[in-house]
Formats: sequence, C-alpha cells, structure tokens
Amino acid sequence: MPLLLEIVTPEKLAYSDTVDAVLLPGSEGELGVLPHHAPLVSMLGVGELRIRKGAETETFAIAGGFLQVRPDKVVVMAEMADMAADIDLERAAEARREAERALEGGFHEGADLAQARAALQVALLRQRVAERRHREGPRRRG
Repeated sequence: MPLLLEIVTPEKLAYSDTVDAVLLPGSEGELGVLPHHAPLVSMLGVGELRIRKGAETETFAIAGGFLQVRPDKVVVMAEMADMAADIDLERAAEARREAERALEGGFHEGADLAQARAALQVALLRQRVAERRHREGPRRRG
C-alpha cells in the first residue's frame, strides 16, 4: 500500500504523491518511514530527504521544520525544501562561497554568527545534493 507524502514549505507545496518509502533527516538522526508506520511527530534537521517510488529515487535538500507521520500519510513541513533536479549547481556553489566569505569576514555577534553558520550549512547541503544528482543523473533502483 503506497504512502501519501506531502512536502510543504512556507512558500509552496513542494511535493505531493504516493511513495513506497521516505528517508529523512530527523533532529536526532535519519528516519525511515514505510506504509503503516506508527504515528509520529518529530523535528527535522538539515540534510537529504530521499523518496523511493518503485524503481526511482528522488532527493530533496531540506532544512528545519517538522514531520508528521500518520498511518496513511506523511507531512513534511520544512523551512526549505529544494528538489535536487531543481538546484542550480553554479548558484549553489556561489551561495557556499558567499557564506564562507561572511564567516571569514571577522567579528560576528552571536546571532549573526549562528545565521552565517546556518547559511553555510544549507549552501553546502544544496551543493552536495545538486552535485550528486549531476553525477548520478536520475536514480533508478534495481
């Protein structure tokens, strides 16, 4: 029995389809969700969300938010969710360089330092996800 997955950001519904399995970054480590999973609410971390549907695998770069698992549906409410296929590799690399320059720029207040580190973490994630997609192309299992 397939599982309905919805990935929602503050800006849009990023994904909605039935899937066979979802692997995602929880705040305490990676979580795997299959159909008939026990109900669960969890915080999300920063990392890769992988969707398995038949022989295909799709990847998203996600950051922050919450996960709600119901027996028939998984809802991911993420602060940021970018499908690997939609990430521009050059823009991701430039965002990483900008975040590194901001960190190297000298003295930071506590909040500014945390924001700069978070920006670098997201930029590195987006670049890693985009590079893997570029190297491997659309992924098929089997």
